[in-house]
Amino acid sequence: MDAANYLYLSALLFTIGAVGVVVRRNAIVVFMCVELMLNAANLAFVTFSRINGDLSGQVVAFFTMVVAACEVVVGLAIIVTIYRSRRSASVDDASLLKR
Repeated sequence: MDAANYLYLSALLFTIGAVGVVVRRNAIVVFMCVELMLNAANLAFVTFSRINGDLSGQVVAFFTMVVAACEVVVGLAIIVTIYRSRRSASVDDASLLKR
């Protein structure tokens, strides 16, 4: 299979994630779209690593997955805190936590 197909898929997934971040208001959906964008970037890193014949892209993808796992823990904790205090998971309610 051609490497360009993987890059097209990566670009499509990243675009879907970016549109989801811009359009949606629910914090959990926005969070899932950010994760989709990270996975698209990982696919591109692994594809370029395969094209070049080295492991550097795979190592970067591994560290990106580790950072994404940490992001999930912190992000979901923040979303749950917002939901418990405001009974809504809307992104617009996050600005109310400043007070």
